[in-house]
Amino acid sequence: MILLILGLALWVGAHLFKRVAPGPRERLGSGGKGLVALLLVVSVVLMVLGYRAADFVPLWEPPGFLRHINNLAMVLAFYVYGVGATKGLLSARIRHPQLTGFKIWAVAHLLVNGDLASVILFGGLLAWAVVEVIVLNRAAPWVRPTEVSAKGDIKALLIGLILMAIAASIHIWLGVNPFGG
Repeated sequence: MILLILGLALWVGAHLFKRVAPGPRERLGSGGKGLVALLLVVSVVLMVLGYRAADFVPLWEPPGFLRHINNLAMVLAFYVYGVGATKGLLSARIRHPQLTGFKIWAVAHLLVNGDLASVILFGGLLAWAVVEVIVLNRAAPWVRPTEVSAKGDIKALLIGLILMAIAASIHIWLGVNPFGG
């Protein structure tokens, strides 16, 4: 669990560094972006290694039907995550579509994983995303995007479905079939 917790802490720290310590972050200059990117890659590696190595400590047994809800939520998560980048209509209604998609992703995973390592990983990432939204909302007022279109929503949905297929393939490759069986 130590690697998992270290990875989670590094993820949170790297993401919040710019907001919590703007002076030191600014002094790093453009090289700071590379450092933050490296820290994020290391954090993901630590989280994956820590999660896979963690002992299975059951907290509850998720009912089977939640797998279907999880899969629908994952399609929604990928769609919402991408809608900001594609300038879909929804991007004018959701201030932080990527973080909103990330929160949907975390909740979906909490629905189908009832063990301690999953609660630490997905619950911790959900908590980070909530804090990140709060910090960002306090930093500056929102200027709603004005140039949005339904074409962006369609593009986000198609990209989301492709990413869902890729994510499902990776899960299956790792020995976890998100569709059952």
